Amino acid sequence: MKIITSIFDLNKEIKNYKNIGFVPTMGGIHKGHISLIKASQKKKRKTIVSIFVNPTQFNKTIDFKKYPRDIKKDIISLKKLNVNYLFLPTTKDIYKFKARKFVLSKKDKILCAKFRKGHFEGVLNVMNRLMSVVKSKDLFMGEKDYQQLYLIRKLLSKKFDVRINACPTIRTADKIALSTRNKLLNKKSLEKASHVAKLLIKIKKKSKLHSSKFKLDLSDYRVELEKKFNIKIDYLEFRDEKSLQLNNLKNKFRLFVAYNINKIRLIDNF
Repeated sequence: MKIITSIFDLNKEIKNYKNIGFVPTMGGIHKGHISLIKASQKKKRKTIVSIFVNPTQFNKTIDFKKYPRDIKKDIISLKKLNVNYLFLPTTKDIYKFKARKFVLSKKDKILCAKFRKGHFEGVLNVMNRLMSVVKSKDLFMGEKDYQQLYLIRKLLSKKFDVRINACPTIRTADKIALSTRNKLLNKKSLEKASHVAKLLIKIKKKSKLHSSKFKLDLSDYRVELEKKFNIKIDYLEFRDEKSLQLNNLKNKFRLFVAYNINKIRLIDNF
């Protein structure tokens, strides 16, 4: 595996390759990231993994500083996976050139975009810059952050003529969606997250089996979850898979949730 730390060196290294798979990450490599890497390796001859903790997508400086980082461990993991290139850019390098600034439309300010002002503008900004540099025709992303996947597909895929390869969410045996942020949770909080996930999976199954009779108003479930597990839920909603608009259970849909356990914010969809 070759480790590259500058845009100049990356451009020089990959300029003759056309068949490249790109897996953007913020580090904390786990089985979810590994599934993306393996999907790229299966489809492409060369795979680039980037690790860059993007400051512009954090709402609070303290969250950016607290975000789990262990680059030595990540390098060991990526070497074992036979990744071709690891791109470790600096903030200065990524933000040194001018690029389009994104502003979300009113209809896109839903779910996490409603509760985390500026978050997705930061995500789209950095992804626009990374994709301008890597120039891959295949981008591999997980479905855990489905809104992020949706917005990148909607606003960036045509610009870069890139295929967005969506890969299923990887979960623990306790049904918790894998996330680098999980490292910030203690044992008790992880147990709560497991119970929440299992209950939401049951709600989704019930809604699919009895869609004509199922009560669309999820407020009772929300109150039950908040009281039972002492969590604060930002949203709990059924939304259309293609448009992310509120769903009446007639089209293909997902159940979206965001909640806080001991000041750690978790998101998921089922």
